[in-house]
Amino acid sequence: MRKPTQPAEAVHAAIASLDGTLSLARALVEGGRRIDLAGLEREATTLCAAVMALGAEEAKRLRPALLSLRGQVDGLAASLART
Repeated sequence: MRKPTQPAEAVHAAIASLDGTLSLARALVEGGRRIDLAGLEREATTLCAAVMALGAEEAKRLRPALLSLRGQVDGLAASLART
């Protein structure tokens, strides 16, 4: 297996960071707090652009992390729908 390049590592770190942010946002919503989604939307847009700039093989290796991130987004959406 090839070692990921620096850009892919940076994108993976950004995915992990956004995952943590979404987890915190969900906890806040479930605790009855209001959140502003504008920052999350900007982060997601930037992340998507970074993934698109990677080569196909690099991006493919990020698929599991991106699917996990999508699960976080779905969980946050479900929490927001219940409020």
